[in-house]
Amino acid sequence: MPRFHHRSVILSGTLGVLLLASCAAPISYVLVPSKTPAGDFAVSPLSDALHELEAGKAEKDPSVAAGHFFDSARLASDKALLGESGALALYNHSVARLIESLQDADSLPWGRTISIRSGGSKRTLRGKPEPGAPVEPREFRIVDNLNFRGKFSETRANREGVGAPLVAIVRQNHNYRRKFESPQNFINLTALLRFDGTRSATLELHDPLDLDRISITRRNPPLAANFSAAASLGMADLRPDKLGLIRLLNPQKYSDTARLVRLQKYDPDRIPVLFVHGLQDTPASWAPMYFSLLNDPEIRKRFQFWAFSYPSGYPYPYSASLLRKELDGINRRFPGHKDILIIGHSMGGMISRLMVTDAGDTIWRGYFGKSPSEFKITGSSRQLLQDSLVFRNRPEIHRAIFISAPHKGSEIASNWIGRIASRLINTPSFIADARDSFASVITADAASLQLERAPNSIDTLAPNNRFVKAVANLPIAPGVTYHSIIGDRGKGDTPNSSDGVVPYWSSHMAGAASEKIVPSDHSAYHDPAAIEEVRRILKLELKSSNPSK
Repeated sequence: MPRFHHRSVILSGTLGVLLLASCAAPISYVLVPSKTPAGDFAVSPLSDALHELEAGKAEKDPSVAAGHFFDSARLASDKALLGESGALALYNHSVARLIESLQDADSLPWGRTISIRSGGSKRTLRGKPEPGAPVEPREFRIVDNLNFRGKFSETRANREGVGAPLVAIVRQNHNYRRKFESPQNFINLTALLRFDGTRSATLELHDPLDLDRISITRRNPPLAANFSAAASLGMADLRPDKLGLIRLLNPQKYSDTARLVRLQKYDPDRIPVLFVHGLQDTPASWAPMYFSLLNDPEIRKRFQFWAFSYPSGYPYPYSASLLRKELDGINRRFPGHKDILIIGHSMGGMISRLMVTDAGDTIWRGYFGKSPSEFKITGSSRQLLQDSLVFRNRPEIHRAIFISAPHKGSEIASNWIGRIASRLINTPSFIADARDSFASVITADAASLQLERAPNSIDTLAPNNRFVKAVANLPIAPGVTYHSIIGDRGKGDTPNSSDGVVPYWSSHMAGAASEKIVPSDHSAYHDPAAIEEVRRILKLELKSSNPSK
């Protein structure tokens, strides 16, 4: 008894640390006042532009302030578009303040024309939203007012140029599931003020992923962008990371959070990269890799990023069945999408492995000794087990990257810590019902479930788990290229190495096109060397899909 009590204290302390960690935001922000750009503005027109800018900042009426910011941007624009850095900063700053003041006055002009005043004179301003802008109401956050903090804020993806980066937020994103978006949508945009004379202009919004450069007044300067701001603001506002532990412990309660989400606007010409997170995790954990990849202009131009989110307390074969259904939905919604490159970490690597494995009914027969057609059980229990155990590889996925994936299981799942942690997970009732339905009709001679309770995610990661062993003996489907990234805590004893959770013998896969061992713990997907390896593989994918280039 004392020994068990000691272990309970250890486990309780471990969970306490996890709970405390889940309260610490991986990214947050504070609002900061806008700073007037530094530069030599002593000579007109920049001296006049600076005067208008300061007048606008001092003005209490936002509709009047907007007129000053309009004139400031106009006066700075010619020199800004010639590439003078100080003038460019002044122009971008003025455009940002114009949007800020118009939003404060509740008079943003998207899709209409408004009048603003400056010095007693009227200015005409037309609003032109980006192509395909959502019909739902949006609010805007100016990026230069946001100071991001936290461990996921260290990597940012920016492009210097003309325009004011901002984030558009759709708070009530209708039909978000059908669109494979989030309930609240955060969108990176860049605002530009295009002048037609001294008193008329168009305020334009552009998606910086669509345009590297902007054609304006017979020039073609780079379009400014902050590619990481929308995801950073979304994580800070919504805290999806908090779902990690609670979805592990009580997966059924959060069943509606299982879905595939696009992280940017759909583009039929870009190759989808699908992130799949691991145990006690969420798509937010991919932020460092996602932001690093967005910093590469070629990757930005040729790839689009998606993520699969799911309650990680589910047995991972069931989670894989949910992903298949999401992929079916994606194929219906976007039938012309390019083939997918899937990246899975830890248990997400196991789920990804099932996407590129053709099992047919082999695993089912191994469990029950007969084909699915020979069972008379019908209804939801049968469908659940058949979806989980009978599957084909997904033809739309032809390349996979496994990061710290326990292909042959992890001993932590079967030791005393894993056993106790496993019993803390509230097994979904529908999974327990399925187990009971089949256990009641299987004979002792047949391959029965042989479980005192229905399995959860930790059970299905144990090295002696029958499903794990069965999948490990199945080959990757023909035509699929796969790669391994494996963590090593620095002992240099491969093949006896480990990342602290998954040993090398489990994460190693024969036949991989490449295997990269990085100096990391189990969070190898945060390691710079692992991120660089993913970048290399994406570039390799570009070459293989365009061999002439």
